[in-house]
Amino acid sequence: MVQSINTKIDLTIDATSYLGVADYGKIMIGDQGFEFFNDRDARKFVQIPWEEVDYVVASVIFKGKWIPRYAIQTKKNGTYTFASKEPKKVLRAIREYVDPSHMVQSLSFLDVIKRGVKNKLHK
Repeated sequence: MVQSINTKIDLTIDATSYLGVADYGKIMIGDQGFEFFNDRDARKFVQIPWEEVDYVVASVIFKGKWIPRYAIQTKKNGTYTFASKEPKKVLRAIREYVDPSHMVQSLSFLDVIKRGVKNKLHK
């Protein structure tokens, strides 16, 4: 079994990790970091200390009514994408440990298209 990095747990919730194939498990948010543990395979886990978190990126749809997924961008190891049953609750718990200025919205579909067209025309 994997040892948790947290000494105090603020939130535990069912979630899905999108690292390759979707894995189902639990997210644990605590005083030392963000953790994801797979339900079926104990070897598939993600532990991210709060010092390593650079940005938290949320996909916001319908003006904040629905947040289908969010990603944690680390300083060294890339981006980890997750979805959970109650994403607003998860993001509020993360906000206790991550600076709110480092919690951003992802670009919308139209913003991505506009950026691509602008880059093609600019070249």
